Amino acid sequence: MRQDAGVDGDAQRISQLTWILFLKIFDDHETELEIMRGDYRSPLPEHYRWRNWAANPEGLTGEPLLEFVNLQVFPKLKGLNASVEINPRAWVVQQVFEDAYNYMKSGHLLRQVINKVQGIDFNNRQDRHLFNDLYEKILRDLQSAGNAGEFYTPRAVTQFMTDMLDPQLGEMILDPACGTGGFLVCTLEHLRKQVKNVEDEAQLQRSVAGVEKKPLPHLLAVTNMLLHGVEVPSSIHHGNTLARPLRDYGPKNRVDVILTNPPFGGTEEPGIESNFPADVRTKETADLFMALVLHLLRPTGRAAVVLPDGFLFGEGVKTRLKERLLTECNLHTIVRLPNGVFAPYTGIKTNLLFFQKGEPTKEVWFYEHPYPPGYKNYSKTKPMRIEEFEAEKAWWHERVENEHAWRVSVADLQARNYNFDLKNPHSVDAISHDPAALLHEIASLDAEIATLKARLKATLAGALERA
Repeated sequence: MRQDAGVDGDAQRISQLTWILFLKIFDDHETELEIMRGDYRSPLPEHYRWRNWAANPEGLTGEPLLEFVNLQVFPKLKGLNASVEINPRAWVVQQVFEDAYNYMKSGHLLRQVINKVQGIDFNNRQDRHLFNDLYEKILRDLQSAGNAGEFYTPRAVTQFMTDMLDPQLGEMILDPACGTGGFLVCTLEHLRKQVKNVEDEAQLQRSVAGVEKKPLPHLLAVTNMLLHGVEVPSSIHHGNTLARPLRDYGPKNRVDVILTNPPFGGTEEPGIESNFPADVRTKETADLFMALVLHLLRPTGRAAVVLPDGFLFGEGVKTRLKERLLTECNLHTIVRLPNGVFAPYTGIKTNLLFFQKGEPTKEVWFYEHPYPPGYKNYSKTKPMRIEEFEAEKAWWHERVENEHAWRVSVADLQARNYNFDLKNPHSVDAISHDPAALLHEIASLDAEIATLKARLKATLAGALERA
């Protein structure tokens, strides 16, 4: 693909590769269904199925291949006119290709890529296992692919959050900003350990749902679901959950578990905030998602959400959301992550908030996640690993204060006007964003500067007199 003049940058290469992979995975899955169900019929027109135009290594190539892909395959798959209720499998294909593009300009290079992909058998357990690891690497590469990095949450973080929430078969799990589907994949793997029979597998197939606004991560997420055994990933929607008025989400839309890393630092398009009650209207995307999460949880539902430091010490809408978190939910844990977890996409420090709806908070436990020994930061070659969370996991169910963990009462948080950005009392060099502490520090520094200026002035005056 790097030799092709039409593909510019990693994000386009990943997008190009993914629609090709999607069609191959979809076709291999259809092969399996044809063997298992004698009456299976493909929702795709026969001429446009992968096996009939891509599978033959000596098939179409050069300009004829480009013309076929651009003028027939894409228009046909974009225009299937399927509904999720009547033909969900066709609807998934239509959704995937809605905003997909063929960027390659060389039909010969495109044929070479297709032949490479054809060499993978997604019905072979070993091939699929190896490819899952490769696909995870493709998703990791998104972090350095410009703005596309916002759609990938490191696997160690998604795994830890899922393990701690412990979703159960029979519960409905949602990620309202699902990106490439990392949380949903971890949830599927977690639930699959609980599957004992055919009925359980059918239950698992209905257990996860996600929504993604941008076409590339949506395509990656749907492909991810297919790779992890979801037969018809029709519950992965292409859209913006914030675009629907909050009052329109009724009891049937409520879920048991929400795992999400909403985009932060960005602003929503004009008018989106009007979908929310007046007291939480803002253009800050992460704040709107927090209001949505609180609304969508069932009365005893639980959630784990990734949020930036700015949410902890921010005021205005953020203060009102934090007050709701303490009064409507048990915000039992905040895990504070170090710098670099989301590098190179962003260096902003992040936090993992764990809470359960339905009972007020009495106290909040904070856990400051340390770097592993020998690390000063994370990088592409030294990413965060799930093994680092073993200390938190061991501490989780038998909590005691230690060098990384401390607790704060609700009364103390209320007295601080819901500023959750607390310094680790066991750390001497922790940074605080407490306004009162910062003002005091600024005043002290100003006084020190004034003293130094006076000394310098006196020294200069004395030197001039002697001269």
